[in-house]
Amino acid sequence: MNSTEIKKIIEDLLRHMQISVESISVSECDGRECFSVQTPDSRLLIGEGGVNLLAFNHLVKKMASPKGSTGETPTVEERGKTFFVDVNGFQEAALQNIKNVAKIMGDRARSFKTSVELDPMSSYERMVIHAFFQEAKDLKTESVGEGDKRRVVIRYVETGTSDL
Repeated sequence: MNSTEIKKIIEDLLRHMQISVESISVSECDGRECFSVQTPDSRLLIGEGGVNLLAFNHLVKKMASPKGSTGETPTVEERGKTFFVDVNGFQEAALQNIKNVAKIMGDRARSFKTSVELDPMSSYERMVIHAFFQEAKDLKTESVGEGDKRRVVIRYVETGTSDL
């Protein structure tokens, strides 16, 4: 499904939800398409902690997902490009906040030469943290816990070289 069709799905859903929209723009964010919705009704659409926006994204993705040629799960080629819907920059700000927390906690792990356990977070947020530290030689990350309690632990690893 192309960007125009996905944008139409978003517009139709928002109209049925009686949420006024100022604009919907499409851009590229980290290899994914971002449909950025500007609306005065952002509180309703985002929900507490972004739960409504997460559900809205899920719904739009299900509606935009093509059925496989055999009626089964579509292939990678049939699925096309991945995308997400943002509202008034909420997800962009949340992503930046996650990266800021990762930097601070990574610095703490380095300073105290210990492991630092983060608060529970979604699988997407954990993936952002893991990617953030992918190039770090002295820090390793792992996810621990189950379900809603799953979180990232940032572990300090002695590298044998001095930064001084």
